[in-house]
Formats: sequence, structure tokens, C-alpha cells
Amino acid sequence: CGTTVSRTAVVNGEFGRLYEQQYAVALFNKVRFDVEGGGGPQAQLLHRKIPLENKSIFSGSLFQYLEESKKWRNRFLFVPDSYNINCYDNKASHDRGLHPKGTINCAGYKVLTSMEQYLDLISNSLPDVKAKAGSSPFLKCASQFPLVLWHPYARHYYFCVATEKEQQKWLAVLQDCVRHANDGLSEENKVQTHYGTWDMMCGVAPQILSNLVMEGLLPELRELISPRLKGKLHERQRNWMLISDAVYSLVQGQCQTQYEAVLQGCEAARCSLEASIRTDMDQIITSKEHVTNKIKAVVLPKAEKLLKVSIQPYISSILDALMEPTSRGFSEVRDVFFRELVDMSKNTLNEGTKETVAQHMEKISMLAFHPVKMNSCYEKVEHLSLEGLQQRFDVSSPSVFVQRAQILMREQMDDAVYTFEQILHQSLESLGTDELCKTIQRCQDRVIKKFDYDSSTVRKRFFREALLQIFIPYMLKQLSPSCGSELPRFQELIFEDFSRFILVENIFEEVVLHSVMKDIMMAVKEAAVQRRHNLYRDSIVLSNSDPSLHLLGESPSIDWAKEVGGAAAGEDGEDGGEGEGGEHHKTRRTKQVVSMIQRRRDTGVVKDAREEKDTGEVKDAREEKDTGEVKDAREEKDTGEVKDAREEKDTGEVKDTGEVKDAREEKDTGEVKDTGEVKDAGEEKDTGVVKDAGEVKDAGEDSQPMQDEQPPSKPEESEEALPPAPPSEILSGATGTDPETAPRVPSAFPPPPHDDSGFQSPTSQGAGGAEAAALVSSGGGGAATTAADSSTGEQ
Repeated sequence: CGTTVSRTAVVNGEFGRLYEQQYAVALFNKVRFDVEGGGGPQAQLLHRKIPLENKSIFSGSLFQYLEESKKWRNRFLFVPDSYNINCYDNKASHDRGLHPKGTINCAGYKVLTSMEQYLDLISNSLPDVKAKAGSSPFLKCASQFPLVLWHPYARHYYFCVATEKEQQKWLAVLQDCVRHANDGLSEENKVQTHYGTWDMMCGVAPQILSNLVMEGLLPELRELISPRLKGKLHERQRNWMLISDAVYSLVQGQCQTQYEAVLQGCEAARCSLEASIRTDMDQIITSKEHVTNKIKAVVLPKAEKLLKVSIQPYISSILDALMEPTSRGFSEVRDVFFRELVDMSKNTLNEGTKETVAQHMEKISMLAFHPVKMNSCYEKVEHLSLEGLQQRFDVSSPSVFVQRAQILMREQMDDAVYTFEQILHQSLESLGTDELCKTIQRCQDRVIKKFDYDSSTVRKRFFREALLQIFIPYMLKQLSPSCGSELPRFQELIFEDFSRFILVENIFEEVVLHSVMKDIMMAVKEAAVQRRHNLYRDSIVLSNSDPSLHLLGESPSIDWAKEVGGAAAGEDGEDGGEGEGGEHHKTRRTKQVVSMIQRRRDTGVVKDAREEKDTGEVKDAREEKDTGEVKDAREEKDTGEVKDAREEKDTGEVKDTGEVKDAREEKDTGEVKDTGEVKDAGEEKDTGVVKDAGEVKDAGEDSQPMQDEQPPSKPEESEEALPPAPPSEILSGATGTDPETAPRVPSAFPPPPHDDSGFQSPTSQGAGGAEAAALVSSGGGGAATTAADSSTGEQ
């Protein structure tokens, strides 16, 4: 404990000193920018101010390994807009608004899909301890499809599902959580003169500091503790993980406290610093330019020599390695967006009403945050490889570039969707239903053109920043021995009153940066001229080319559920007084981006659970069922709620059977032409194209059909008109409750109804309502100085 406290105090003390120095410099740069202005090409697409307002990302059930009991148990996971994963015993606990059993912040984690990968990483955690031949691992997965959240310092989490398709969906969701949590520092709060590729630059400032402490502390602890670990191999591995997690939690607590103290002290001095900057702005700028010219005379010749020998020969090859996968990823973003709009146009042809358009837009509006639909875009850039750079330029991992490109893809997709929403909504207000398809086409063409411009600008900026992150640390390392000793004499040229805002170390880095920036800009410009990756010259992108569009950017986000509220409410009102419940159900439907589809009759997991009967796990599950959940179910049965559920099943399912029979007869007689959307769904099934109406059904074979209350000729209206669920507890996955007969729980904690597939999981229906704590994106930067602008950017 003493070693941990002392090491943390040393790192935080050094960080605090650097933070206070850089805080004043960052504040000066911010005020100067506000006064002088500046910036690059203006974005053509609109930007949504609060992308996930009143939205949640995901919910569903899967099996989790509990280390305390050493058993696999069914758990309900809910992902709010903060991208933290909340774990519940079952969905009913979430619906009642109970506190989660645990919350996972995914910053720094990696998602593994095989136990072999995990066991290799575990073996490396204790390199001096070797496993004996034939020794069994400490963890046996309950199915063939595991999902492991691995962290080099923190606790590990083990999950599994029954099918490979479920595993791929959960993998996309968990990777999205990791991607978002890693970008804990906002773009505005980074100091752009500090670069690096440290792969543990993950999360918010206290988490990054904790990772910095653990990087030096963990080898010492391993050397001290490893010889004292006793027992079998898996016991020693497990004990070491528990020790590492405990130390990491202790370090995080200390870093959080000390970081907040430093931040509070800097904020207290902000007003006086800003007053001094505004009073002496001209003198500070003049003094800085004078010192910069002096440092250039010393540094620039050495920097140019280093550039010619060690940097320039590699710029074009590294740029090509970055451009190829990144451009493929952005092209896939464009294609996914285009396909969604084409699907909407096709369905509008069959049933051309504004309500139909609004129903489709309700789904498309959160396309950028749909982990499964966006996964094909993210996969393109994961092929990015920078082989040979690790040794030459000390690049620790390309993961920092991959995740940054993926965040930019998501932002560009959301900008395109939001712009299309605003343009389409404005057009719908003044048009009749006869011109819907033409209007959609015009809006689509307009947005696609703007997307191409912005995509080019964003990618070129990403390439420049990536090259700087690779080259600047290398150049500073090479030039510091010869130039560092000469820097202190330049400090004497700065007036004492201005010394807080002018640091010779920062000027040295700026000189090095500008020396290499010229070559980088030239390489990117040549790539744009070649048109190999659909890049445009900056002069083509016009500023203020569409002022009427940018006025729409001030409008609030459109609630497409309300756009169809009138018609849907009328249909719900015909269902025997259930209009209010149907309207509430429809409103909840807008709360969640995507929901997991899971079959109750699992094959793999249940089979393994039966095999574990000898170990007592199934016995425990039955005891839990007898002591708690079955008792609740019997009590609810006495109150008549189960009876109501059966009556609903009798009336609803028979009606569904009849409707399906009618639909088949209509198909035989050729009347399916009138049911446009059903016809399209059938054609998609034949061609293999997955659309909104069948997306998750094709992707997950374990889905359950919903009980439609409307004729199948309008599947979207059938989803909207579901009757309200009677109050009841939903039993956990261990009880084997049939989802069609189990009574459901209406919740004061607003749950999202179902995903956009037309099918719904019994474990995911009604999960919604999110915390309003959206994290922001970040890139690479120095641990001390990245946080230095955090407070200045917030003001």
C-alpha cells in the first residue's frame, strides 16, 4: 500500500506541476483564437448538438460468470447514452427502477471472443509462472460463444451466448462501448502540440493518470508478489487479477481526488489570468514572436536535416497505409446511409403517406449509433496496419488511429442523417403525398453531395493529425539532446509578467511541428490531386454556400414519433380503450437505438447448464425459482393477472393465426400487391437483402414473433398498436418462462419497446430510459497537457 501511495503521489505531483503551467498557456491560446478567429473549411453538413438526448443504446439478456459463486447466471444488461454497461439480475429489476448490481466503464478494455485469446493474455500476466501440460483453466465457458472484457489492470468480465449470431451482435455492442469510453477527452480539450500513440490513452483524465501510474507500478508489484502466490496455476492467476484490480481501484481513487484538487486551483485563478491576457495581448504576442524567431535560428537547421534523412522518405508510404482502409470505411458509411434511404423510398412507393415516411425516419434518425448496422463500416478500418513503424518511430499500436477513424465515421454518419432529417422535415411541411418519393430523392442527392465534401475534409485532417502523432514524438526525441541544453537561455528574453503564457519548451515543439507540417500538407495535397481516394481540394469546398441550411441547424431534433402520433393514436383508440397504453408504448419505442433478440429455448447454454447439474448450479437455480420468482408468479396468478395474460394469448394468437392464413391466401390469389411492405419483405427474404422489417429476424434465428393487433398488410402499424402489457414480474432466464404466456410489467421507468426489426425479445421489451451523461470523443495527446485545456474549453 505504501508503494502504491508513494508512486501515485509522484506521478500526480509531476502532472499537477505541468497542468498548472500548461493551463495558463492553453488559456492564452484560447483567448487569442477567440479574438483573432480562424479555422479551416466550413462543414457543409449540420451537426446535432445532443446526439443521444433521451435515448438509450441497447438492452438484452445473456449469461454472465459470477466469480463470487463460480456459476453462470442469466443477467440483463442495459446500455444507456453514457455507454456504461449496467448489469441487473433480470429485466424486471431494471423495469422497476432498481439500482444495477454493477456498472462497467469500458475504457481500456478489449473484447475477446475466444477463451484461447483470453488464456494467452492471462498467461502473460504472470510470465514466470508456467502451466503444466494438461492443466485445466480456472474457467469453463457454458457455451461455445464466449465474450470476455479484458483489461490489463482492472477486473475481467465473462459472458456467453447460445449462438454465433448473438455473439456477433453483442461483440458489436461491446466494442461500441469500448470505443466511446476510450474517447473520454473532448477534441476541444486537447493540446494540439502534444502527440503520441500510447494505447492506454483511454477514458477521462483521472483514468489516463491511473493507467500511467499502473504502467510503472505493476511490474514492481509483480516482482514483489508473484513469488508469494500459492496454490494451483489457475488459483495464482485468479489471485493476481484480484490484487491488480484492487490496486487499480485504489490508484483511481487517489488520482481522481488529486486531479480535482489541481483543477479546482486552476479554475480559481482563471479570472485573474484572463484579465492579464486581455490587457497585455499585443505585448505577449510580440514577445512570443521574438523568442520564436530566436529558437528557429537554432532548431530549424537541425530539424530540416532530420526531416530529409529520416522523415521525408516515409511520408508517402505511411500516408498510403492510412488512406486505404480509412477511405474504404468512409465509403461504407456513405453506402449504408444510401441503402437506408433507398429502402425508405421503396416502401414509400408502396404506401406513400407522410406517416409511413415518419415511421422510417424514426428508425433512421439513430442510424449512426446502431452498433450492428455501423459494424460493417468499422470493420473496414480495422485492417489498418503500420508494420515496421513500431521500431522505427516508436508507434506502440495502430489502435489509436483505428478508434479515432471509427469515431469520425460515426460523427459523419450522424451529421448526414441529421441534415437529411432537417431538410426532409422542412419539405414535408409544404408538400402533398403525391411528391414524397421525388422529395426524398432530392433531399438524398443534396445530402450525399455535402457528405462527400465533408468526408474529404475530415479525412484529410485525420491524415495530417495521424502523421503528426507518428513523427513529432520521434523528432522531439532525436532533437532534444542537442537542442534542449540551449533552450534555458531563451527564457531570459521573456518578460517576467509574460512568463506564465510563454514557455520555451512549447515554442520548441511548435517550431518542430511547423517544420514537418509543410511536407505533410504537400503529401496530402498530392493525394487529393490524384483522386485515388475521392479527396477534394480545399478550394472546392465553399464556405457559407448554403446559408438557409445552416439556419436549420439551430432547430431542435425532430421527434418523428410525434409526427405519426395522430394516426397511431386513432388506431390505438379502436382497440377497446387501449389507446392510451398504445400511445405510451409507441413513445417508448423511440427511446432505444437497438435491442437484443434472444430465444428462451437456448440450445447450447441450456445444454451446458444441464451438464452442470452435478455441480449444483441447476439445483441452485431451481431453489431460487422456488424461493422467490415462482412465489411471485403464484401471487400474481391469484390476482388474476396470469389469467389476463392467457386470455390475451388466446385472443391475440388465434387472431394472428387467422391473419397469417389470410395473408397466405392473399398471396396465392395475387392480392399481396396491395400489401406493399409485406411484398417487399418477401422479396428481400428471397434476395438476401436485410431491411428494417426483417433485419434482426435474419440476423438472429432465436427471435420470437410479436403479437400483432393489426392486419399484416401494414407491419409498422401492427407494431405500433400493441396492447399495453399487464403488470407482472418477468422471470429470469433460469426459470424458462414462456415469453408469450408470461405477464409483463409496465414501468414508470420508461422502457424502450423493441428494436427496429419487427421482432422483439422477451428479455429486451420495455428496457429504456437512460442516464444523461454522454462522453465525448478524443485523440492522442500527452497525459499532463491533454487535461490542461479541459477547464478552459468548458468555459
